[in-house]
Amino acid sequence: MTTRLTPELASRLAAIALGHVTREYPNHILHGLEGPDDARTPSELHPVFYGSYDWHSCVHGYWMLARLLRLYPDMPEAQAIRYLFGAMLVPDRVAGECAYFDRPMARGYERPYGWGWLLKLAAELRALEDPTWAEALSPLTLRIVQRFRGFLPLATYPVRVGTHYNTAFALRLAADYAETVGDAALFDLLRQTALRWYGTDAACPAWGEPSGDDFLSPTLIEAECMRRLLPASDFGRWFDDFLPEIAGKQPRTLFAPASVSDRSDGKIAHLDGLSLSRAWCWASLASPLLDTDPRQAVMLEAAHDHLEAGIAHVAGDYMGEHWLASFAVLALTETD
Repeated sequence: MTTRLTPELASRLAAIALGHVTREYPNHILHGLEGPDDARTPSELHPVFYGSYDWHSCVHGYWMLARLLRLYPDMPEAQAIRYLFGAMLVPDRVAGECAYFDRPMARGYERPYGWGWLLKLAAELRALEDPTWAEALSPLTLRIVQRFRGFLPLATYPVRVGTHYNTAFALRLAADYAETVGDAALFDLLRQTALRWYGTDAACPAWGEPSGDDFLSPTLIEAECMRRLLPASDFGRWFDDFLPEIAGKQPRTLFAPASVSDRSDGKIAHLDGLSLSRAWCWASLASPLLDTDPRQAVMLEAAHDHLEAGIAHVAGDYMGEHWLASFAVLALTETD
C-alpha cells in the first residue's frame, strides 16, 4: 500500500521540522565576507532562516510547516507552528533578511534553489488564516521576484544538474507563486525562459542519472517544469517527444530508486531526496494522462516505488533529517 499523508504522519513530519528550523548549529554557511565585520553567527546574518543547517533548508522547512498547518489546522503541532510564525515572520526580522540580500556580494546568493523555495513559501503563507505572516515576508518576497526578473533574461543556458543549481526546479516553484498572486508577467517570463531552455529537447537518454549526490532528477524535473508552465496540449506534444519510451520503462535508470550507502554523509544522503523528488515528479506527470494511456500505470508504479524507498529515511541522521521531510511533503501533497 502506498504511503498517504495522514494526520499522524503530518504530525510526525511537523515535529521534525519544529525541531530544526530554529536549531542554529551545526550550520553550513555560504557567505561572502567584504570585511572582518561580516564574520558573524548564522542568526546574526539571518534573523529568520538561520536554522536547519543552511538557509534554503530552513526556508523549505517553513514551507512544509505552512503546508501542514493549512491541511491540518487542528494537528497537535499547530499551535507551535503558529507561535513560530508569529515570533519569526515579523517585519524587524524580515528586514534583517532583506539587508543580507541587499549586500553587493549577495547578488547570486541562493540562486536559484533558495529563490524558488522562498517564493514557494510566500505562496503557501497566503493560503493560511493569518495574513500578517505573508505580509511580513513580502519585502523579501519582492526582492526575490526582482532577482528572477533580473537574472532570467541574462541566463543564456539552463543548469541541468541534480542539485541546488538546477534551473528547472526553481522555475517550477516560482510558477506556483506567480499563479497564486496573479503575476501574469512573471509567469510569462518563467514560461518563455523554459521554452527557450528546454523547448527543443527530445529523446532524453537520462545519461548520468543518478549522480552521486543528486536529490533531483534533471530529466524528470525538467519535464515537471514544462508540465507546470505549458498549456496541456503543448505539454503533451513536448512530453511525447522528450520521453518517448516510458511505456517500456525506458530510460531504465529513471525507474530504479537510488541506493544510499551512508546516510551520515550529507552528499550521499541527497539520494534519499532523489527518491522523494522522483516520486513527486512521476505522480505529477502521470496526473494529466488518461486511464487508458499505457504510460500512466508505469509512471504511478515508479512513483510508488520511489516514495516507499525514500519515506522511511526522513528522520535519523541530521544530514538528512534537516531537509528530507520537506521533499516527502512535496511527494505526498503535490501530484498535479
